[in-house]
Amino acid sequence: MAGENAVRLRPPRNAVDRRSVGWWRTRWLLGTAVPVAVLGVLGALIGPARFWLLLPAAVLAAAGLACAAFFPAWWYRLHRWEVTDEAVYVRTGALWQEWRIAPMSRIQTVDTVRGPLEQLFGLATVTVTTASSKGAVEIEGLDHEAAAGLAERLTAITGATPGDAT
Repeated sequence: MAGENAVRLRPPRNAVDRRSVGWWRTRWLLGTAVPVAVLGVLGALIGPARFWLLLPAAVLAAAGLACAAFFPAWWYRLHRWEVTDEAVYVRTGALWQEWRIAPMSRIQTVDTVRGPLEQLFGLATVTVTTASSKGAVEIEGLDHEAAAGLAERLTAITGATPGDAT
C-alpha cells in the first residue's frame, strides 16, 4: 500500500512493565504447582505406584522451576508495543514471534482487563478488538494506570479516525 497513510511494519518501541516478569513467573509456577501437587498426593497415597508418580512430579517440578526462571525474562526482552496516530503495533512470542499491526480505522473496541494476579502485580491488559479475522490485539503487562490512559487515548484516536472499522 503506497501513499502518505501507509502503515509500515517496524519494531514497536515500548517495553511492557518490568513487573510483568514477576507476573509471568507466578503464572508459570502456579501452572506447574497444581499437577506436581496432584502427582505428589497420589504418589503418597498409592504405594505400588509411588515411584511412577513421584518421578514425573519431580521432573515436572524441576522443568517448571527452570522455565519460570528463564522464560519470563526472555519474554520481557521480546514483548514490545506502541501506539501511534495511525496504528497499534504489538510484537509477542519467543520462538514464533508474532508482529501485529491494527490500523486505527479497523479498531472496533478497546477493553482493559485486570485478572487477580494482574491486580496483585499492579498490571493490566489492553485488548484492541479489530475487524480482523485473526482476532484481537492484546497488550499485556502494562501498569494499570498506564493501561487506563492508553485505553482513553485509543478511544480518542479511533473516534477521530475516519472509517467504519469493517
